[in-house]
Amino acid sequence: SELRLADLSLDLMARKATRAGQAITLNGREFTLLEYLLKHQGQTVTRTMLLENVWNYSADMQTNVVDVHISRLRAKIDRDFDTPLLHTVRGRGFSLQVAE
Repeated sequence: SELRLADLSLDLMARKATRAGQAITLNGREFTLLEYLLKHQGQTVTRTMLLENVWNYSADMQTNVVDVHISRLRAKIDRDFDTPLLHTVRGRGFSLQVAE
C-alpha cells in the first residue's frame, strides 16, 4: 500500500519514499516518522504523540529527539522542492500538509 500527499509518496511494502519522482533515502526511524505524519496529514501532531507512537517513549521524557528527527526529515522531503509539506505549528507540534 502507499501513502501520498501532493507529490510525496511512501510505499509501505517496499519501504521507499519518493517526491516528484525522486527517491528519498530514509533510515528506519525517519520512515516510521513520515508514515505516522502521512497517516495523520492535515492534523497537528504533538511531540507527545510522536514520542509515544514513533519512539514508544512515555510522554514525560524530556528529549529533543523529535525535533532532531523532524529537522532531518524536513531536509530530506522539503529542502530541494518548491512546496514545503512539513510545517511547525508553533507551541503545538507539527503538521504534514499542503499549506494554502
